[in-house]
Amino acid sequence: MFNKVLIANRGDVALRVLRACQDLGIATVAVHSTADTDAMHVRLADESVCIGEPASAKSYLNIPALITAATITGADAIHPGVGFLSENADFANVVDAHGLTFIGPHIDHIVSMGDKVEAKRTAAASGLPLVPGSDGAIASLDEAKMAAEQTGYPVLIKAASGGGGRGMKVAESAEQISEAYSSARSEAKAAFGDDTVYLERYLGNPRHIEVQIVADSQGNVVHLGERECSVQRRHQKLLEEAPSPVLTDKERQHIGKIAADAARAMGYLGLGTMEFLYENGEFFFIEMNTRLQVEHPITEAITGIDLVVEQIRIAAGMPLSFSQEDVTFKGHAIECRINAEHPTSFMPTPGTVENFHAPGGPGVRVDSFLYSGYRIPPHYDSLIAKLIVHGDTREHCLARLRRALDETIIAPMPTSLDLHRLLVNDPQIRSGDYSIRWLEETFLPNLDQE
Repeated sequence: MFNKVLIANRGDVALRVLRACQDLGIATVAVHSTADTDAMHVRLADESVCIGEPASAKSYLNIPALITAATITGADAIHPGVGFLSENADFANVVDAHGLTFIGPHIDHIVSMGDKVEAKRTAAASGLPLVPGSDGAIASLDEAKMAAEQTGYPVLIKAASGGGGRGMKVAESAEQISEAYSSARSEAKAAFGDDTVYLERYLGNPRHIEVQIVADSQGNVVHLGERECSVQRRHQKLLEEAPSPVLTDKERQHIGKIAADAARAMGYLGLGTMEFLYENGEFFFIEMNTRLQVEHPITEAITGIDLVVEQIRIAAGMPLSFSQEDVTFKGHAIECRINAEHPTSFMPTPGTVENFHAPGGPGVRVDSFLYSGYRIPPHYDSLIAKLIVHGDTREHCLARLRRALDETIIAPMPTSLDLHRLLVNDPQIRSGDYSIRWLEETFLPNLDQE
């Protein structure tokens, strides 16, 4: 096992990793920008190192500063957390070159899954079902037109690099393909420095279903069920639940097995998430995240398995502490992402938290770095807390979630708490009848009219 782990991240994920290390008896090193000097993970770590100015490029994305911090503190491993450098193959390479352990997958899997075109090739070779579309990158408008005709309209043109909804354009007909192709390439180039795009069929009303897998160096691969992530705005998840309210037990077993089989076929190591679109009883692979997911707590809630502890153990060369037969699913869990942003305009609202009160009671968990008097900096992602609730049934879980949301206080700045209070009482959420387009096309427009 490792003696000391440097946590190359900030916010709630830095605290999450820190606590897992403490449970394992591992010393921790927190890194921070000058904007995060008073952050909770800095206060709780055994050691801390300031690595630069507030801008991410000069701190949390500064690879030389991170390696220097690990070297001077005597860390033997680095956990990249979520975001920042967590799926950066260059960073993983540098970590390895300095004799440190990168707590994550093999570098080749970071590379292959980080490129959407290569990810589709790898997925197909591993037996995963794909959305019909182009066979690789689209190099010209003529190729785009030909692929669209073969696939059938509507089609979606997507950036091969990056994510978060950028570099994605829909063409409903042949008249729109030229503008969609040009716009997607331009946006991809501006956002990711790479204008490579590919094309696939645009699904009308799908759900976003993802499967958590975990694999060790001894060849053991296990899936931990699925998560429903269809409540999205601009392809950013706002609310997730496990299990999905629409899958049958047969479908659940099917998608879990093919995800685990695919991970085994590619020789995957560590935590990973296979993401699928689901429509009319069919699953279509869209991407694989080779890291810890923001929404991992709901999987922990229904399985009782500490994913971060397992991730660290695997990186240290230890086998999985459980088999597929040991995994049991109990109850239902929902996570609300609480952001420092206006609940309807979605404008960021950084500032000083004068009053913070976390909810409590059975089945309630809060992952947050907030405290009264903490100043939320304007330099980073607006996620400030995750509220995770677990119940015996989905209805029980929703009832606990309403209570927990009502108990939560984050003041004086507006946050997305008010949006979640509306969501949890909406008939579509209560029934589980929603898709990835529901929030933007139905819920928010109706909200604007009220």
